[in-house]
Amino acid sequence: MHVPPQDKLYIGGEWVAPAGGATEAVINPATEAVIGHAALAGPAEIEAVLASARDAFDRGPWPRMTMVQRAALIGAMCDWIDTRADPLRNLIAAETGSIQPFARSMQFATGLQHARHYLELALRQAPQPLPLEPVALPGGTTMVGGGLMVREPVGVCLAITPFNVPFTLNLGKAVPALVMGNTVILKPSPLTPFSALILAEAADAAGLPSGVFNVVNGDLAVGETLTTDPRVDLVTFTGSDRVGAAIQAQAAPTLKRCIMELGGKSALILRTDGDLDAAARAALGSLTIHARQACAALTRLVVHNSIRPQFVARLAELFRAVKIGDPADPATRMGPLIRAAARDRVEKLVGSALADGAKLVTGGRIPAEFDRGFFYEPTLFDDVDNCWRVAQEEAFGPLGVVIGFDSDIEESLTTLVSQFGDVNVEVADLVGLELLGLFPVRFGQTADPVPLQAAMQRGPRQMWDDVLQHDVDIVQWKSCLYAQGNNSGFFHGREDGAATLPWPHRQVFDRPPLAPLQDGLLVDPVSLREPRDRSLRSL
Repeated sequence: MHVPPQDKLYIGGEWVAPAGGATEAVINPATEAVIGHAALAGPAEIEAVLASARDAFDRGPWPRMTMVQRAALIGAMCDWIDTRADPLRNLIAAETGSIQPFARSMQFATGLQHARHYLELALRQAPQPLPLEPVALPGGTTMVGGGLMVREPVGVCLAITPFNVPFTLNLGKAVPALVMGNTVILKPSPLTPFSALILAEAADAAGLPSGVFNVVNGDLAVGETLTTDPRVDLVTFTGSDRVGAAIQAQAAPTLKRCIMELGGKSALILRTDGDLDAAARAALGSLTIHARQACAALTRLVVHNSIRPQFVARLAELFRAVKIGDPADPATRMGPLIRAAARDRVEKLVGSALADGAKLVTGGRIPAEFDRGFFYEPTLFDDVDNCWRVAQEEAFGPLGVVIGFDSDIEESLTTLVSQFGDVNVEVADLVGLELLGLFPVRFGQTADPVPLQAAMQRGPRQMWDDVLQHDVDIVQWKSCLYAQGNNSGFFHGREDGAATLPWPHRQVFDRPPLAPLQDGLLVDPVSLREPRDRSLRSL
């Protein structure tokens, strides 16, 4: 098992021990054994990382490199990780408590796959031309005008990631931001810091310029200092609604962009014509893989009452057959929750369900055979009202509830709302499963990164290809006006061939903005492929 440098943070291209010497043990949630010790940032380290990332963006070479150059360095990071796959997977499995199949796939391979996909997308980025349109001028002449939409980096991006799928989410936030020319401060969950320090090792080995990629570990106070500092331009966060709302409030005074991927309470809906066994197996996988520590997991099982008893019996049978244990055992099919506090949260929801009158079908207790580790049995409740707390709050643990319905499903679903958003019904013809929030029916089986949108309490989710496409993410759009026409007065030529815009615009290009028509298309002779092209900064 590979362990990154202990007791150190990665700031400005250097491994830095915190001035106060504060560290925290990183433990295996299955055995409670100490894997290593991670440094905790203090005020001095936070100031250093903010100054380093800001300077690297404003004065460093990174935003001024070509896309090809940046992609090559990030590709070298991915290669460094790939050559150490086995020991890194073992570390991630131990740090997160993931069973081996999940550690190999979602916790590791998926992250690398998405990272390389982002690099491919970035290399295909190009300015988007706006349509050319004739414009009548007061003097009776006509001008042909158009423009280009180009992407440029936002600046310093702060990425705050959770404990459940840390390595994949660290890559998913850092790589798109980096390749587009931003600098990044990565603040991982203090429960899984090593999955972030792996990327620092890779960046160091690949030779990323100083200050471009940084990793600091710490508590909520560290996060608040970073989210409120004006040197940070954008915050991307994955985690709970409560913390997401706090981050938005902290970022508001400095008008930071915020990208939020928050909680959910997704539903599996089984109609009378659905495949009962397939639905039960889908629920089993969703509720037990990684002990259901996933925001998109299916936790509300909405079943037609005519087949509900059979469904409940089948799912209970599957739940009882799940082998719980140490993920180091290849036969284990469900590992622990991340910490005792997470297990306590599940236990409180179980108590709430029992108090409300739900029927406990199976589970609902800590397995007696384990004296260490944060395990909890897969738990299933029947006869649940959608208004109850157990059906509304995100458990982030192996807890599913069955909600029955009788009438037509479209009518019934109008009452199936949650704090995470209203229902969006899409009929799934294959197995009769319908998921709230437009999540793909084949849960977790997408081969390529795809846009993910889900009903949430606040703000849209965005993932995968969207991070390079939308103006709410890690790039910003800039319009570049151009025109050509006889004596239009829009551009004024100079003897040296430069072109300037009349007041209130300033000089944009240092050579003529438009080349002659080629195959009926206007060709821009100025390279605009780099989002931070200096010729655009004066707009």
